[in-house]
Amino acid sequence: MAGDTFASSKIWHACDGQQQLERVVSLSGTQRMTYRRDAQVITFFPATRRALIENRESLNLFSDRLSAMDPSIADVYQFQSIGEQRIAGLDADVVRLVPKDQWRYGFTVWSERNTGLLLQLKTHDVDGRVLEQAAFSELQINAAVDKAELIRLMAQTDGYHIERSTLLPTTAEDQGWTLRRMVNGFKPMRCYQRPVASPVGEVARQIAVDARTAVQCVFSDGLATVSVFMEPFDPRRHVREGVATMGGATHTVARRYADWWVTAVGEAPLATLHAFARGLERTQ
Repeated sequence: MAGDTFASSKIWHACDGQQQLERVVSLSGTQRMTYRRDAQVITFFPATRRALIENRESLNLFSDRLSAMDPSIADVYQFQSIGEQRIAGLDADVVRLVPKDQWRYGFTVWSERNTGLLLQLKTHDVDGRVLEQAAFSELQINAAVDKAELIRLMAQTDGYHIERSTLLPTTAEDQGWTLRRMVNGFKPMRCYQRPVASPVGEVARQIAVDARTAVQCVFSDGLATVSVFMEPFDPRRHVREGVATMGGATHTVARRYADWWVTAVGEAPLATLHAFARGLERTQ
């Protein structure tokens, strides 16, 4: 739940020590089914008979938020033990993470006692108000998930128009960008070169893909994530600089930088996104 917007999904997740498999079916909003086999992800949109194939490092599900916590997270968050509660019929330890500065929101997390699986997450603004929350309403741990069936369903693309989104690993420096000053607590995680969508149709987009690419750099403080996109300025698409709220804790800041368009988006206060967008500098 983000603001007044509510979304629900059903998730299957399996790991046999060799590979991870996942199926996510939306139960609200646009009908879609997303399958993941390690880094390969395919999303089916039945209404339009489209299937989007991508390679991703993570689906960024909230239940994965604390899977590889950086010890330095204690430099920017203060941990407060709240006690114990039951979520989805399971015993959970409750911890509040209070930000030590104005660059990030606070969190309250409920983690399953035996596995550490995140059962519920709330994001708070600086005044403690809940901006968004996510939780399991029903959960079966160690359920009998049929991995072969997930693989079979993932391969059923007959009748779908296949689209592919290619992300090429790179660095900001290799693409001619630098961040003059890092935002306290945030570290660069990864950077990609990706095609830019064109407003003049699929054929033109495919023709222009080599010449029109965007750079996406991802930063994180261990909990919050901010993505910064740099792409060539296009007056047909880039009309208004400014800020926008995407619901809940997610905001965007967009500005023109010479012949480029810079967009910062993430679960962070607007001041943080402004700092990222204004801190970029072109080096080539």
